[in-house]
Amino acid sequence: MKMRIGYPAVSLLVACGVGVVIGTVMQRQPPRIALANTLAAPQAPPNDGKLNIIIFGAHPDDAEYRGAGVAMKWARQGHHVKLVSATNGDIGHWQSAGGPLAQRRQKEVVEVARRLGVSVEVVDIHDGEIVPTLENRRIITRLIRQWNADVVIANRPNDYHPDHRYTSILVQDSAFMVTVPFFAPDVPALKKNPVFLYTSDRFQRPNPFRADLAVAIDDVMEPTLDALLAMESQIHEGGAGGDASLYPADESKRQARRDQVRRNLGSRYAGYANRYRDALVKFYGKERAQKVRYAQAFEVCEYGRQPSDDELRKLFPF
Repeated sequence: MKMRIGYPAVSLLVACGVGVVIGTVMQRQPPRIALANTLAAPQAPPNDGKLNIIIFGAHPDDAEYRGAGVAMKWARQGHHVKLVSATNGDIGHWQSAGGPLAQRRQKEVVEVARRLGVSVEVVDIHDGEIVPTLENRRIITRLIRQWNADVVIANRPNDYHPDHRYTSILVQDSAFMVTVPFFAPDVPALKKNPVFLYTSDRFQRPNPFRADLAVAIDDVMEPTLDALLAMESQIHEGGAGGDASLYPADESKRQARRDQVRRNLGSRYAGYANRYRDALVKFYGKERAQKVRYAQAFEVCEYGRQPSDDELRKLFPF
C-alpha cells in the first residue's frame, strides 16, 4: 500500500517489560492493520538522575542487534534505555508481508525488550520507504526529546540498505534540531545536546568506522543472546532473504537452527572484541582488555555534543 496525502496522524503504543511507551507518528497515510489497540499520551522516563539512552535502527531487529548488550548493562544499573525501529518491517520476510508481518515483528521486539528490561517503539512507516523528509526529521527529533536523551545511538549513514542510510541521516539531522526551540515546538527542546554515537560496521567508503570506545559485554552475553533469539521471523527464518528450509517444522531441526544462530551471534560479538581490542585497552587497561571475549564498539558522531574520555566513562559506567 502506498502512502497517501491528507490523512491524520496515527499514534502507536508498544508495551514492554518495564512499562508502556507511546509514539506519535505523523504519517500521511490511511490506517492499516493496527500495530496496537490502546492509545495514550507519550511517556518520558522519570527524572531520577539516571541516564536516558535511545537507540535507533531502521527495522524491528536493527537496534536490538546493535545495542542489546550495552542496553542490558545500562538497564541493570537502573538507567533508562529505549530501542526504536524507524519502520514497521512490513516487507522484511520471504513469505509474508503487510499488517500481519508488522504485527508479528512488533511482538518479537517487545519480547526482546522485556527480556532486556528496556523500552521499545516501532514507528509506523513502511519498510523500504523511509526517506529523509522534513516530516520524518520531526518524528525523530520528537522521539529524542520525549526520551530526554543523554545518549543517542544509530548506525552510520554509509550502509548497503537505503532504510539504514536514511534512518542514520534522520538521526544526524536531529543532532542539532533537538535543541532548537521552534522546531517541532509541540515537544520542548532539550537544554543540553545529547552525545550521538554510531555503532560499528565493516564499510570502508567513503570512510571506515573508527572505534572511539568499546564496551565489554561478557557479563550479559548469554541473556543478550536469549533475548535476541525471540526475533524468530528474522533470526531463525531468515527475514527477506530466507526460505522454508532454514526453520522447518521438525523440532529437532528447529533446535539445530536455534543453536547455529546462537553460535553465529556469539561469534559476531567475539569478532568485535578482537577487532576493537585497542579501544578496549583504552577503556579498561591492557590487562583487563585482553580478557574480554565479547564487545560492542561505538564512534562519536561529530554533529552532537563532543564528550571527553571522562564523560564517556560516565555515560558508560561499566
